[in-house]
Amino acid sequence: MRARVLFAFALAVFATAAGAQTYPARPIKLVVPFAAGGPGDTVGRLLAQAMSKGQTVVVENVSGAGGNIGATYVSRAAPDGYTLLFHQLGMAISPFLYSKLEYDPLDFETIGMVAYQANVLITRPNFAPGTFKDFLGYLKANKDKLSFASTGPGGASDLCAILFKNATGIDIKTVPYRATAPALTDILGGNVDLLCDSVATATPYIQAGSVHAYGVTTLTRASSLPDVPTLDEQGLKGFDMTTWTSLYAPKGTPKPIIEHLSKSLQEAVQDPQFKASLAKVGSTAQPPERATPEAHAAYLRQEMKRWGPIIKAAKIKAE
Repeated sequence: MRARVLFAFALAVFATAAGAQTYPARPIKLVVPFAAGGPGDTVGRLLAQAMSKGQTVVVENVSGAGGNIGATYVSRAAPDGYTLLFHQLGMAISPFLYSKLEYDPLDFETIGMVAYQANVLITRPNFAPGTFKDFLGYLKANKDKLSFASTGPGGASDLCAILFKNATGIDIKTVPYRATAPALTDILGGNVDLLCDSVATATPYIQAGSVHAYGVTTLTRASSLPDVPTLDEQGLKGFDMTTWTSLYAPKGTPKPIIEHLSKSLQEAVQDPQFKASLAKVGSTAQPPERATPEAHAAYLRQEMKRWGPIIKAAKIKAE
């Protein structure tokens, strides 16, 4: 009996090793848990293209529930390296936003980080203050009259607004929108006062003078807005609202396959064409040392530890 068990174990090990050696033998499916055409989908498709060297990577959109439907789908997929998940910051915040999740973000195999995107704090065009100091003074004096546009619980603009209120101690009324496009329309029309929007979307309006930029939300300035200082350098020390993207596989995916995928990802983030394509949509490729399973596993836990208390204190929930 024992000999049979040992034989079966050896056979399983051999099969896993053989499978890893021939991987990939068919196209790899990259699940993007957002609708086609959006910012997340765009970066996911650029990644699929960059990783399709010596292998085929195809995108499948499985959208809904803030990315949770797609994440659940991948969590239940066979751990064979043929179904991967491309996700954003939502992997770190969903456990605190939703009362019930059908997956655990920490149960995935991390492959590595892909890219990150800055946001920028903008105001309606006829907003009076000039310097950032004047801006803060005006907000404090008029907080009951002002409004902060938001895309709803857990969205990047919502989290940015929460961080800003916490950093300044100025509680401004939040006005929820279904998406950033209508929120930006109302900023341009002067119907709301403040909005944290992606650098990619806001840059043309800032350059045209249609809105005013008061600060980039990451710790370093955005390459497309070199003259706009960060909120951190203007006194809101440690202010960092970064929208990052990463790659995952179902739990139990063999280590040799994870290593193959991580190597492919590291090559992608160093590819000049991929980096240039990302820059056009306002994103920046992660350095190769962050495109590893270990680096992203540590960062994911760090982000969950950071955002959990913030979301709980703000008492925000998504359904």
